[in-house]
Amino acid sequence: MSYNIEVDVKTRYLKEHSQPEEERYVFAYDITIRNHGTLPAQLLSRHWIITDANGKVQEVRGEGVVGEQPIILPNESYQYSSGTIMPTEVGSMQGSFSMVAEDGHLFEAVIDPFGMAVPGVLH
Repeated sequence: MSYNIEVDVKTRYLKEHSQPEEERYVFAYDITIRNHGTLPAQLLSRHWIITDANGKVQEVRGEGVVGEQPIILPNESYQYSSGTIMPTEVGSMQGSFSMVAEDGHLFEAVIDPFGMAVPGVLH
């Protein structure tokens, strides 16, 4: 039996929702969770570590994602979109999903660090 969850992230800057003059930069992120393991796995909770360009760290924990605790079958995927507000033009996120496999095994699916930046800010 294997517990092999892959998490892919795509980000985008939401200019229409941002207010740079008020240090409010809104980013969306699209998450794809793929189960490459041999057992169905359910996403129980999330843990995000959000860091802005000033080095300020915010941690977010909660049940499920977007109000759901999806069960992801082997060779299947689950997608959702969410967002965050940063006080700076650049920031990063990383974290993990707490998962439980069909056999009761609890494990963490790691979300590697990913960046968010207003287009044209980074060279």
